[in-house]
Amino acid sequence: MRVGILTSGGDCQGLNGAMYGLVKALNFNCKEKLEIYGILEGYTGLINGDYKKMKSEEFEGILNMGGSILGNSRQPFKRINDADENGVTKLQSMIKNYKNMDLDCLVVLGGNGSHKTANLLSEQGLNVVTLPKTIDNDINGTEMTFGFQSAIDIATRTLEELHTTAKSHKRIIIDEIMGNKAGFLTLYSGIAGEADIILIPEIPYSIDKIVDFINKKLDEGRRHIIIAAAEGIISKEESKLTKKELKQKRATENYTSAAVYLEKKLSEKVHREIRAVVPGHIQRGGSPCAYDKVLTSRLGAKGAELILNKEYGRMVAVVNNEISSVPLSVAVEKPKRVNPNDEIVKQVRMMGICLGD
Repeated sequence: MRVGILTSGGDCQGLNGAMYGLVKALNFNCKEKLEIYGILEGYTGLINGDYKKMKSEEFEGILNMGGSILGNSRQPFKRINDADENGVTKLQSMIKNYKNMDLDCLVVLGGNGSHKTANLLSEQGLNVVTLPKTIDNDINGTEMTFGFQSAIDIATRTLEELHTTAKSHKRIIIDEIMGNKAGFLTLYSGIAGEADIILIPEIPYSIDKIVDFINKKLDEGRRHIIIAAAEGIISKEESKLTKKELKQKRATENYTSAAVYLEKKLSEKVHREIRAVVPGHIQRGGSPCAYDKVLTSRLGAKGAELILNKEYGRMVAVVNNEISSVPLSVAVEKPKRVNPNDEIVKQVRMMGICLGD
């Protein structure tokens, strides 16, 4: 049995752990000779034929490692049919190299864009199994993606540490948390990190509402305010614009980041020192948390089961809190978003946390 593995898109905690679980389960249960091919730098390696045969032992001892031992790269799905100087498209090169490796199955560890490509390869007749990774937890068909809980832990620790310095100096601190379109990471870490204000892309905010909330808290004697803001937040006014109009507006305003923009706007209306903090890729780096170590091991083992049973064209998924699988066609449906009417959002409001609206 010949199995190719690649880690596509952005990195996150748990990529190595998922490969560890997959290879460990394949090695233990495969009744025939097992050959593992590590495809380097994601889909780029599949396009260029950059891969290497690996021993099962190379996947031992990597459960606790961050990043990916195979490397990552981004290959936008919308450019999958771009041709090189010889007129060969990226898709054609992927299919050719899959066949050159004589693979029985390709395993893809990736997020939304990576799953679109995986689904397309599956539709072209390739045997594909995928594992869902992203710190955004926004892949359709699964209740949980690996990397999400690890990122929550890091973002929460950042918020907790900001409380102490903000309180000492009586400051308002805005912490920009990753999440361009989905607010799950900001919502969960904002709750865990005791943020006073949580701003997510799914709920357009009003600067005046935020200012009123802050002033009320300060009048009540609060020494500091912590704002957890997703990088992809938009104001109520911006939510009415087209993508082109929004891009033009932000170019005119020299918009650099959500936290910096909020700092500027709030400084015009709130008489208190305000600071913006952008932790950035720290949130997706380092070792996975214990939860993700367990999750990736289980997802990897389930992926091995699918391969051994020849159940291709599927994504391993968490469904009803059980490790299961769904068709790739389900995984590539519209990405998950926070529903403003979700129970967790209602509970946040019950606690008096401001959501900016």
